[in-house]
Amino acid sequence: MVQLGLIGLGKMGFNMRERLRAAGHEVVGYDRNPDVSDTTSLEDLVSKLDAPRIVWIMVPAGEPTRQTVTELGNLLSAGDMVIDGGNSKYTDDKLNAELLAAKSIGYLDCGVSGGVWGKDNGYGLMVGGAAADVEKAMPIFDALRPEGPREEGFSHAGDVGAGHYAKMIHNGIEYGMMQAFAEGFELLEAAKVVKDVPAVIKGWQRGTVVRSWLLDLLVRALDEDPELDDLEGYVEDSGEGRWTLEEAINNAVPAPVISAALFARFASRQEHSAAMRAVAALRNQFGGHAVKKVGG
Repeated sequence: MVQLGLIGLGKMGFNMRERLRAAGHEVVGYDRNPDVSDTTSLEDLVSKLDAPRIVWIMVPAGEPTRQTVTELGNLLSAGDMVIDGGNSKYTDDKLNAELLAAKSIGYLDCGVSGGVWGKDNGYGLMVGGAAADVEKAMPIFDALRPEGPREEGFSHAGDVGAGHYAKMIHNGIEYGMMQAFAEGFELLEAAKVVKDVPAVIKGWQRGTVVRSWLLDLLVRALDEDPELDDLEGYVEDSGEGRWTLEEAINNAVPAPVISAALFARFASRQEHSAAMRAVAALRNQFGGHAVKKVGG
């Protein structure tokens, strides 16, 4: 049994706490929502943990994570360890690790994939940091990852920053896969030759080369809403796709699929696209092509 402090009990953090407890570990959680929190403050959380402590952070990336790391640096002791399991940019990890190393506190960055299904299915974990620190936290990682061979759900990606870098690329790939399924769905809907689009997509779940968990989730969505009419086509991006493209540029690696998927998300937020109005105007100017007037 391992004792763990867990900061951030949102959709993923809450389920991670439940999965760890089900595996027999003691988890002391802190969240600003008192209805789910086990403690009243970070100081209270640290006081309830036995040294050497391990504290896992699951809060939004950026300033919230930096503030949490800084506060923990003032509360924890030499020999303790912090794990950032959020979606931090990998360049933040070096700064966090250096801040804590000055106080002899260890640091690991862990990319976590699995979403709201991770409680039952397990989480894919990508970890960066020193091998000795990874080994100390391995009982936690083993409880969180899916059942089966460790190497199929867990990777020690490299030094500090490597875990979040790997997760960033993972999410960039996810962007492209999701966009491909979405475009295929729209084309099937547009082609009158196909009479039952949900049945076709469901039929891809076994035996085809595109079968995947993402496909299973699309089938589930279509079971609930066969034409997906209940949703607006507005899609946010949480940062990893942009960071992936920055890395593609920095390393001169062509990434046309991921870039197109990210730009498609941008397009989804434009109710009236200025660019497409310009395209319509140009087509009308050079070829006299039909255009639709506003309010016409």
